[in-house]
Parts: sequence; structure tokens; C-alpha cells
Amino acid sequence: MDSFLQKRGKGDFYLFFMPKLVEEIKQAQKRAQELKVPFIDLSGKLISKDALKQIPEEAATFYQIIPVAFEGDKLVVGMINPDDLRSREALRFIAQSRNFIPKIGLITLTDFKNALKQYRTLKEEVESALTELDKELSVKKDKTKKVEVDEEEEMEKIMAEAPITKIVAVILRHAQEGKASDIHIEPAERDLKVRFRIDGILHTSLLLPKSIQSAVISRIKILSNLKIDETRVPQDGRFHSVMDGQKIDFRVSTFPTVAGEKVVLRLLDPSVGLMSFDQLGLVGHSRQIVEAAIKEPYGMILITGPTGSGKSTTLYAILRVLNEEAVNIVSLEDPVEYYIEGVAQSQIKPEIDYTFASGLRSILRQDPDIIMVGEIRDSETAELATHAALTGHIVLSTLHTNNALGVIPRLTDMGVQKFLIPSSLKVAMAQRLVRRLCPDCRQIIESPKEVKKVILEQIETMPERTKKEILEKYPELKIWQAPGCKFCGGKGTKGRIAIYEAMAMTPELEKIIVGSPTEAEIKSEAERQEMITMKQDGIIKVLEGLISFEELMSTVEN
Repeated sequence: MDSFLQKRGKGDFYLFFMPKLVEEIKQAQKRAQELKVPFIDLSGKLISKDALKQIPEEAATFYQIIPVAFEGDKLVVGMINPDDLRSREALRFIAQSRNFIPKIGLITLTDFKNALKQYRTLKEEVESALTELDKELSVKKDKTKKVEVDEEEEMEKIMAEAPITKIVAVILRHAQEGKASDIHIEPAERDLKVRFRIDGILHTSLLLPKSIQSAVISRIKILSNLKIDETRVPQDGRFHSVMDGQKIDFRVSTFPTVAGEKVVLRLLDPSVGLMSFDQLGLVGHSRQIVEAAIKEPYGMILITGPTGSGKSTTLYAILRVLNEEAVNIVSLEDPVEYYIEGVAQSQIKPEIDYTFASGLRSILRQDPDIIMVGEIRDSETAELATHAALTGHIVLSTLHTNNALGVIPRLTDMGVQKFLIPSSLKVAMAQRLVRRLCPDCRQIIESPKEVKKVILEQIETMPERTKKEILEKYPELKIWQAPGCKFCGGKGTKGRIAIYEAMAMTPELEKIIVGSPTEAEIKSEAERQEMITMKQDGIIKVLEGLISFEELMSTVEN
């Protein structure tokens, strides 16, 4: 029992990133004391199949009770409401029929929901649905023989029924529970492969029979209101589902291949996508520059980085800070990923000539205070965004360059006149996403000589004040690694964090821009500003134990 009654490890991590969870634990511990029952901590713990078998999933769900572990002839049982007489009576009846003595403790609602997920794995649930499908097919096949109905037509009807619906629902639910950002359903010659993208990496999660390929894809098309009979051209759609009381949006894209249609679903979970600066990893010098810029009455904040580097998520985080009753915020997006209360969000549609450029012209007639443009892709959009910033608006947008230093040359390449840039641009930022080390299995280790050499080289190039702070805080320059555990599924990583660099507009930078700016001159000014580069920001996060050294180097070198 003691192993289930320990306080959560890595307390600093939970306090920093999960304040609601910490509050829930405190309330549960307090209530456990009042009811004079032990508090059971199930955070990230795996429950044995033998224990789970003692209480059926239906009963566990209905009465909110979870079997935890055996202690001799006793079964430790977690309850959300140990004082609920109906639940206790049901537990007593189950205990008598299964011949065990219950030992009751109190658990949190979050732990209860997570424990319920352990009753079945993705593979088991899909296999169960496939077995159900096989039974229905065999029964229907017998019937078709008797009444001489077209077998193919009958098969199509069956494929649209409950088992296929269940298979798709199970895939969506497991993707959401596993914190996947994308689901790839890929037809092959002999089977249908399902892969989840978790923390930026694709993992094969399931292989389905080729025979149900068209049924699974048709089910997804029905959900997203796409044409079922159109398989020759790509289609895009969207639908939403409520899971654990949370509305999850799914963005759907189909693509014809020689083996059949491939489907990719992007999961848009507001609880994941709408994050704070702390959760994103926007700290220190870069954060100070951003916070100073958003207090200004006008100007552009441009974020740069490759596709999938989290630029939109950072823009949403800035919007959340700016989103107040007294301001009018309008956005142009492609597509709208997360809905924010109080923001007028608009989806561009190039096929009807509703582009970022044409949308920007309309936005300016909507009396906006803050404008978000998903991406500056062409000269016209760049020019309009610049003029919007000059006429008293805060403009947030993204570009595609390698680093913050490349923003100014990119704007000039897109036709923005040099003398307009200093007055309109407030901040140029760049970012990359890096996998975060699992806080439960990470361990501090001695840095190999080669690694320590690279870390020291980067620290030496940091601003003097930052260098002094780092060497005082981490004199031994030790790094962290995570071998993998049950909490992170053996991967050693859990979620992602961004590394940033940010450069502000200054009188010195203005002089450089108005002249003939070179990258060396801009870099020199960035150093004068004491800018922390993405690599340096990453080194600090390595020493803090947030990311691994290998992950940082593979990200920044690529």
C-alpha cells in the first residue's frame, strides 16, 4: 500500500507546469483526512491486469471505483467518493462475489480517468471490434445466400455499421489520450497502417486488414462531410468530438495514392495548443523583449522558423496575453487551428480569392487594434502588414527564415522599403521545437569531455551577465538523460518545449537597416543587445534538465 501513498516525485515540475493538478491533489488529501481514509496517488502508475479483472470496467465507470493492487487477500480500491453509500454497497457486493476484501482509499478525479484508460489497449479494443465485424459479416453472408441479395452491396452496408464506427472512435480516442498531434492512416499493398505523431516523431500504432480500408476512410469522410465517392483528388475537411469533457477538433486531409486514399488527421486540442509563455519555454531575455513589445501601441512582431516549429502556438500565446475587453482583435489564418474567445478569427480561402492580402484590406475596415496574419507569403501581404503596423496597429505574423537575423533581409527581398522597417518592426524572433525529457525518469550525469567542451564554447559566447549566472548555478556543467519509464512509454521524452531567440528594434539597428545592412552588421547589433541565440537558449535548457544535449544538437544543426 505504501507505494501507492507516496507524494508525487518531481514536485517542482508539477508545481511549475500543472498548478490545477497540484490544487486537486491538495483538496483530495484534505478530504481523505476528513474521511479518515488514506490518499492513493496513481499518477502515472500502471495497474496490473489481475487487479483490473476484479472489478468490471462498466462497474468501475458507473460507481467511480478503481482496483489498484493486491495486498495478500485484500484489494486496494481507489474511490472518488468513499462516503458514497451506493458505491460502497456495490463494492461490497463485487467483493463477495469475487472473494476479496476491499481496502478503500481516496483518489483524484484525474487519476480515476487515467486509470480507466488502462482497462483496454488500442490493439485489444480494435481486435474486439474486428471480431465483432467478422461475426456480423458471417451472419449477413448466410442471409444473403438465402435471399440472393448482391453480396457486395450488403458488405458495403455492413461496413458502415457499428464495428467500423467503433474502430475509428477508438483510434481517435487513443490518439488524443496519447497526446498525438497527427494521425496518419496509410494504405499499403497488404494492410492499412495507422501511425501517431507524438512529440514530432511518427510511431506505428496499428496494422488493420486491407479489407476494411475503404470502410475506415469512408467513415472519416462522413464525419468531416467530404465526398465519399470522390477518391481521385485530395479533399480537406474538419469535425470535432468531445472526449473527457474536452472538445477536440480534427482537421482532415485526404490524398490519393496508388494503394488507395491516405488520410491525415491533425488533432487540435485547446488544452495543448493554447499555452502560456512558461509552458512554451519562452523565458529570460527573449521573453523580456516580447513582453516589452506587446506593451507598445503599435508595431510588428514577426516569428520565423520552419513548418512545424510551433510558430502559430507562440502567436496564440501572445494573443492570449493581449486579449482584453477593451481591444478588438482580428485574425487571418490558414487554417484556424484553435478558437479563442473574444477574437474574430477568419479562415482564408484562396480558391475564391480570399487571401491574406485581400483579407488584410478588409480587416483594416473592421477597426482593429491587434491583427494576426497567419503567414506573410508574398510582397503584397508584407507591404500591407507593414503599413498596418505604421498606422497604429499591433501586427503579429510569421515568416520563413533560418533565424531572427534573417527577418530584415527577408522583408527587403519581399519589397518592403528599408526606411519603413525600423518604424514598423518591433521584434524579430526565431524558434524550434525540442522534445522535453521525461520528468519522472530523467537523471543527472557527468558530461563527457566533448560535450562539456561544446557547452563551454557556447557559454563563452553568451552575454557576460548571463555567462556569470550560468557558471554560478551550474559550475560542474552536468547534463541530463532519460532512459525511459512507464510514465513516458519508454521513450525518455514527454511533450515538447521551444528554444527561442529574439532581437528588438533599436536606434543602432535602425541606422544599420537604413544603410546597406549585412548579416555581419545585424549579428553585431544582436550581440550588443545581449541576444541569446536559439543554441544558447537550448544549452541553458540542457543544464536545467529540460532537454537532452543530443536532442538540442540534432535540432539546431538541422
